[in-house]
Amino acid sequence: MDIIYLNDLRIDTVIGIYDWERRTRQTVILDLEMGADIRAAAASDDIEHTLDYKAVAKRLLEFVSASEYQLVETLAEKIAEIIINEFNVPWVRLRLNKQGALRGVRDVGVIIERGTDA
Repeated sequence: MDIIYLNDLRIDTVIGIYDWERRTRQTVILDLEMGADIRAAAASDDIEHTLDYKAVAKRLLEFVSASEYQLVETLAEKIAEIIINEFNVPWVRLRLNKQGALRGVRDVGVIIERGTDA
């Protein structure tokens, strides 16, 4: 399986369990690896035959910026569902980073994998 990836996609959203987090937008950072078979696109040189990562980024920017989840786990799961279901991706690995969530720690978040690695 080939992998199409997006790294360091930064999106402002409401995320967190504390009152102060519910009143301000925070930046989450997404790193995505999405399973794909790029052979048809390579042969045709046509974007219609591949996963359009610009469309994925645009959809996630819209979704995440409008979301207001409490847990990064929930947000990560919803993002994975969108990628698999709306873009017909068989497998996704997602790293969701909520920088600054803990004092003294640069990165905190989750890494999830969903789908099959056919």
